[in-house]
Amino acid sequence: MPEFFNVLAPEEAFEVLRKHLSVRVDSERVSTSRALGRVTATNIVSPEDLPSFPRSTMDGYSVRAADTFGATEGLPAYLELAGAVPMGAAPQVSLGPGEASGAFTGGMLAVGADAVVMEEHTQRAGETTIEVMRPVAPGENVLQVGEDVRVGDEVLPAGHVIRPQDVGGLTALGITEIDVARRPVVVIVSTGDELVPPNEAPGPGQVRDINTYTISALVEKHGGVPVPVALVEDDYEAQRDAAVGALDKGDVLVFSAGSSISSRDLTASVIDSLGSPGVLVHGISLKPGKPTIVALIDGKPAFGLPGNPVSAMVVFNLLVRPTLYLLAGCEEPPEPATVTARLARDVASVAGREDHVQVRLNGTENGRPTAEPVFGKSNLIYSLVRADGTITVPLDKAGLYAGEEVEVRLF
Repeated sequence: MPEFFNVLAPEEAFEVLRKHLSVRVDSERVSTSRALGRVTATNIVSPEDLPSFPRSTMDGYSVRAADTFGATEGLPAYLELAGAVPMGAAPQVSLGPGEASGAFTGGMLAVGADAVVMEEHTQRAGETTIEVMRPVAPGENVLQVGEDVRVGDEVLPAGHVIRPQDVGGLTALGITEIDVARRPVVVIVSTGDELVPPNEAPGPGQVRDINTYTISALVEKHGGVPVPVALVEDDYEAQRDAAVGALDKGDVLVFSAGSSISSRDLTASVIDSLGSPGVLVHGISLKPGKPTIVALIDGKPAFGLPGNPVSAMVVFNLLVRPTLYLLAGCEEPPEPATVTARLARDVASVAGREDHVQVRLNGTENGRPTAEPVFGKSNLIYSLVRADGTITVPLDKAGLYAGEEVEVRLF
């Protein structure tokens, strides 16, 4: 095992794992309507043009643009109505010189029309005559065939996380099923003699298990399948047996607690005994979350997260989250939304350590929201519950000052 507790920056720790990890993406076919958040396993190309016919973008009249040239409010162009093209139907109207046809948003144009005049730029001059008070150019207010997508265009690359608009775009092309990466299965082992299930009343010195449930929720949020196992006591053989069984069930192993240098913390020894190459990193230059373990066990990533819930969630987002996307074939995972805010209070730090601080967004100051630090020890789950996001104090800074602009990564 590498030198015990030899700390690396979080990005360096992830790159160590990435360098050792060989990714093979297994795929499965799913309904497009159920594909939100999944990762595409192949490039998806368009089977057709979109739109497949010229479509009006306005309610008004389809016209031959040349018949409107020079039209003004004082000297309008007079056009005779030749009918209308109803929505959802092919045109039965053909335009001759000086003729117009009723058009509707999203509908087809009359045969021979090449533009649409907005309703607001016309007025009736009789039963079958309209005045056009502004000219239109050929193609104006019209979506052309293939203007959105051409047949054969790549519409989504492999390794893309499906968003709501992607679902809409695929269904617009009649793509009702797609190949996506199989969800990585993450087996979660929570350790500690003091833990009891949430439905039990803790006795003296005991606490309810939090991390199994927060980690499971994070796994599900970021495209994995969580598989919690029973709580395991602080015993080497018990933890190793649990880990061996867990590896058979999943693609990723996550240990919660047992990662620090206390003599009772066994996770590093357990993980290192499970397979090659074993522990790659033990300790990262991070607060909270310094006593973190990163390992690879016969091709499967394994992590030892700190037992304190805030630390566990911070480390999960930095290391486990990108690993889940990587296993699904997504090289660049989607980043959370951010907002620029003004820091309400000083935040102290230590140069050489990356600090992640929870903040709550309050009222605005000079057009910017203010970010109020939510200070609290890393075993206080409600410092996260009360927060809207986190800010980062970089490794090379000894803190941040009140009034500085900060980027808040929103939960």
